Amino acid sequence: MSLKPDFELMARYNQWMNVRLYAAAADLDEAELRADRGAFFGSILATLAHILAADTHWLKRFAAAMPGLASLDYVRAVPLPALVRGITFPDFAPLRADREALDAAIVAFTREATDALYAQPLSYTNSAGESHTKPGGLVLRHVFNHQTHHRGQVTTLFSQLGVDVGATDLSVLIPECAA
Repeated sequence: MSLKPDFELMARYNQWMNVRLYAAAADLDEAELRADRGAFFGSILATLAHILAADTHWLKRFAAAMPGLASLDYVRAVPLPALVRGITFPDFAPLRADREALDAAIVAFTREATDALYAQPLSYTNSAGESHTKPGGLVLRHVFNHQTHHRGQVTTLFSQLGVDVGATDLSVLIPECAA
């Protein structure tokens, strides 16, 4: 079974959801974005920053392991961000621009990568300094799962504020079967 179509779908879903979340966040004032709401990372802004930082860390690992992929050139060029582990106060506009650029790179990566690349082991050292070698495709599945987990937290925070981001189901992007 090919992983490629699944990962392409997940990349599009990630991008689609982030457009929706950042549009909703843009309608909030700074105090609402930065308020500690008791979530893992405190605020909506810090949670969005955590997702971006984690995605960048993971994509840099793929970029290092797959130097021939042009789709990861953007990732290679951006600095490695600090991982967000608590309440932070990033500026929204640059965070949004970085998110859009990284999402475009993730979509391009899944279009360029092949099942053979996903089958390769990915060796990396995590933020705790521990070395790992794991199947690349399963690691990428973790990246998409991690995004979804924390976006769920953000949609809950929006809901608590009375902000409806609309449908969040992956099934919205799954194409219909031909009759």
